[in-house]
Amino acid sequence: MATLTEAPPPLVPTAPETGPPRRRGRWTPYWLLLPGMLWLLVFFALPMIYQASTSVQTGSLEEGYKVTWHFATYWDALSDYWPQFLRSVLYAAAATVLCLVLGYPLAYLIAFRAGRWRNLIMVLVIAPFFTSFLIRTLAWKTILSDGGPVVGALNTLHVLDVTSWLGWTAGDRVLATPLAVVCGLTYNFLPFMILPLYTSLERIDGRLHEAAGDLYARPVTTFRKVTFPLSMPGVVSGTLLTFIPASGDYVNAELLGSTDTRMIGNVIQTQFLRVLDYPTAAALSFILMAAILFMVTFYIRRSGTEDLV
Repeated sequence: MATLTEAPPPLVPTAPETGPPRRRGRWTPYWLLLPGMLWLLVFFALPMIYQASTSVQTGSLEEGYKVTWHFATYWDALSDYWPQFLRSVLYAAAATVLCLVLGYPLAYLIAFRAGRWRNLIMVLVIAPFFTSFLIRTLAWKTILSDGGPVVGALNTLHVLDVTSWLGWTAGDRVLATPLAVVCGLTYNFLPFMILPLYTSLERIDGRLHEAAGDLYARPVTTFRKVTFPLSMPGVVSGTLLTFIPASGDYVNAELLGSTDTRMIGNVIQTQFLRVLDYPTAAALSFILMAAILFMVTFYIRRSGTEDLV
């Protein structure tokens, strides 16, 4: 009887069954990416498509150009201007190596030895950006002028004898020679090498150098085993930022070189603006882009690092 008269336990209200919570603002990242995607589409993808169609056209400026899928333009452009392609790669590679040789010690100094002078040195590194690319290049015409102090010093040290033997200068003249073009490329693109190197070196933990010293490693061994391998992302980034624009540059070859030092950028400019052969100019542009893409892909895979600064 007691069991039957006991009150039943109170009922606990249960929450109504609902589905998974709605993710608010899931479209926000896509809306934020939309302006950049539209910018790339309008100012990069569409011009690329237009140039691709131009490269397979035939005709003339008076009669008009029509898409006839004339792919022979690529072969004709490559067979006619392969010396300029090769020269561009050689000049860009030489400038990249010089930028690495000059920029790595300076980046190392800024990262580990500059102290309170670090900010000042960084300002000096980026100071060339305060003036236009054209003015910086024109300044080298004065620096390397015949009878100037630089040419006089090189003659005194008999450096021009060696460069003339290598074919980089012509006697006592530096202007209008390959050396002048490479010097201009090196100067204009040196900051693009120093900044990634400095960023990569600054990330290295100083305790690793102390640990190497505790293990009786010499400074050269520490640099070879610790510093340089850890700075490889900066080396790869710096070399790419230097080589890619240098290989397509035409300002330095135009102002500091001659007809014998013309790079592929000068040929493309001439075909577009003077000869008005738009299919050949477009084909040359795509050949240059494909060649750079192939070399960059091969270089990144062989560099042994997937991290870029």
